Amino acid sequence: MTKDNNISKAGGANALWGGRFDGAPSSIMEAINASIDVDRRMATQDLAGSSAHAAMLAACAIISDEDEKAIQRGLAEIGAQIARGDFTFSTALEDIHMNIEARLGDLVGEAAGRLHTARSRNDQVATDLRLWLRDALDSIDTLLADFQRALITLAEAEFDTIMPGFTHLQSAQPVSFGHHMLAYVEMMARDRGRFTDTRKRLNENPLGAAALAGTAYPIDRDMTANALGFERPMANSLDAVSARDFALEFLSAASICAVHLSRLAEELVIWTSAGFAFVSLSDQFSTGSSIMPQKRNPDAAELVRAKAGRICGDLNTLLMVMKGLPLAYSKDMQEDKEPVFDAYDALCLSLTAMTGMMSDLGINRAALAAAAGAAYSTATDMADWLVREASVPFRDAHHLTGQIVKLAETQNKTLSALSLTDMQTIAPMLTEDVFDVLTPQASAASRTSFGGTSPQNVKSQIELWKEKLS
Repeated sequence: MTKDNNISKAGGANALWGGRFDGAPSSIMEAINASIDVDRRMATQDLAGSSAHAAMLAACAIISDEDEKAIQRGLAEIGAQIARGDFTFSTALEDIHMNIEARLGDLVGEAAGRLHTARSRNDQVATDLRLWLRDALDSIDTLLADFQRALITLAEAEFDTIMPGFTHLQSAQPVSFGHHMLAYVEMMARDRGRFTDTRKRLNENPLGAAALAGTAYPIDRDMTANALGFERPMANSLDAVSARDFALEFLSAASICAVHLSRLAEELVIWTSAGFAFVSLSDQFSTGSSIMPQKRNPDAAELVRAKAGRICGDLNTLLMVMKGLPLAYSKDMQEDKEPVFDAYDALCLSLTAMTGMMSDLGINRAALAAAAGAAYSTATDMADWLVREASVPFRDAHHLTGQIVKLAETQNKTLSALSLTDMQTIAPMLTEDVFDVLTPQASAASRTSFGGTSPQNVKSQIELWKEKLS
């Protein structure tokens, strides 16, 4: 053995690369080339793809029935070994495909060498990742539905609890707390739609595209597509091995979903602060301080907020990997799986944490009610009263109400605490009836337009959502 800058030059050729190479790869080449620590997560999918491929090869008389039976027996044993934790993964064998193929050779001998007929690792990995992501999307949809149910349960309990609605994080108009929760139910529904669309588009079979050009063997790609639950084989072999838009689409949908979760997490951080005290998190989702004994920190919400950045970073990682790649396959694409797996793990954990927090959330109704009536939140209701009851054009009503708010500020009073006489110095058309619309409860109850915040609307929407999710 000789060494040059700690790079090994000795050893035989890599058996997986055939006769083209005389020497072994350097230790650095082996380290940068190997992906087994990442792609071993696709073992189940790789075994399924190999099983379907072997069955098709036998059905097309490309391999013998005896070889196919031996291959299927070996693949089943490898699956059992992996499930038991008995399988040894080797970095020298680079990836999950070659680890399984090498072990298959140990188990069934020469028949294992016939499995790779009419396929390449290029179409194999594309197939595995689509299969893995299809399962992942199903798991995410279940978690999203669970989160929606937690939000709906909370909305139902607080459908008539009034809180301030905000724009610019300034108190704007009173809204139902249940209405606020249902806003996130709607967001999650759109997220589920994006993931569902992603699943539909990715559900095409690359297997049989081989390295990039297809194969001269008389294979049946419809058979493998059906066996693996794909809608159809991919129609272009170059596209089949080089496309990663399905992974980008998943990461894009995951990023949008994570941003939605981050917005709610941010509200929990704000609402649990002493300045707001709208809600409280239980011990299950709070932490303390090593120096300040009074502290209760919303760390779970903060970490969900942070993970949105991580997931968005995963999207940018794969965008940068793919942005300049010519057709067809390039080794750069080995970097596709780590951001996909990382985003999936982070999103699942975030969804689970948010579901737990919202299922366990304490509501401070008194603080919400007090805040709902502060900062002249019913000013729009006074302007609407002037339009509706006194036929004042809205722009004029807006101006008059603004002057009345200014008067209330000078007297340090709420609108409902002002005397009618003082109000009439600015808007003489006001009557005693205006006080009926100046409470937060009356304001929220009046918003009966479709999609509005009236508690009655909220109850109706809750029933619709419960039916959808049943």
